[in-house]
Amino acid sequence: MKLILWVLAAMLAVGGPAWAQAPLKVMSFNIRYANDSDGANAWDKRKEVTAAMLKKAAPDLFGTQELLKVQGDFLVSRLKNYAWFGNDRRGGHDDEHMGIFYRTDRLKLIESGQFWLSDTPEVVGSISWGHPLPRMVTWGLFETVKGGRRFYAFNTHFPYREEDEDARTKGAALILERITALAGDLPVVLTGDFNTTPDSAAHRTLATKLVDARASAPVKLGPAETFHNFTGKADKQIDWIFLRGFAAKRVTTITDHRGEVQTSDHFPVLAELGWPKR
Repeated sequence: MKLILWVLAAMLAVGGPAWAQAPLKVMSFNIRYANDSDGANAWDKRKEVTAAMLKKAAPDLFGTQELLKVQGDFLVSRLKNYAWFGNDRRGGHDDEHMGIFYRTDRLKLIESGQFWLSDTPEVVGSISWGHPLPRMVTWGLFETVKGGRRFYAFNTHFPYREEDEDARTKGAALILERITALAGDLPVVLTGDFNTTPDSAAHRTLATKLVDARASAPVKLGPAETFHNFTGKADKQIDWIFLRGFAAKRVTTITDHRGEVQTSDHFPVLAELGWPKR
């Protein structure tokens, strides 16, 4: 009996730290809002393909862009042990959300909030810098269920027009300011559709304090490009994951589809992240 108890105690001792040191799986996913005019890729036709992809990928956390509430609620109904949070870009739930999803069996949400990419970031729906739509960041402070390790997640969607590069760069600078103010020394992940490429001023701004997961990962799977407009052939790398504290071990661009039906007009990006040493 003593031997059995000793073995069980040893297994538990190994199991806790082993899980805590396991990679954190984080995804960025512009899900494409539910739009009936998308034909073969209207939400009702691709929602099961999307849910199947997420079930297979099993991210611990994923940040979405363009999410409508009906889509978020559908996904948590299909995916075991997931929850999501976030207000939409006008402060309610009728418009697009930067919703963050997380596995409740792996992570606890400690605190959450949002701010807008503008000169008045606390003003709901505020717009500055010349772009036409409200742009925002949803954030959360998380703690691992096992191991008690804490980190912050930030999720955003930058303006899309060519003439919005200055706005994207200002948005990047504001995000860095907020990360410093909120996260302190804790590890950070930033997910988003940044609507610009890695040679842009916005990317360079973020890279002054954060690390591009794909650029730094020793293993890269799938295409670098992520936007494909439902063609399955991407030509722009605009969806990124940035890190602070974590180290990217592997980054995968997921191209799952079912015939002509895609999961979105963007490929999701999945990063497996190593924790900083304690």
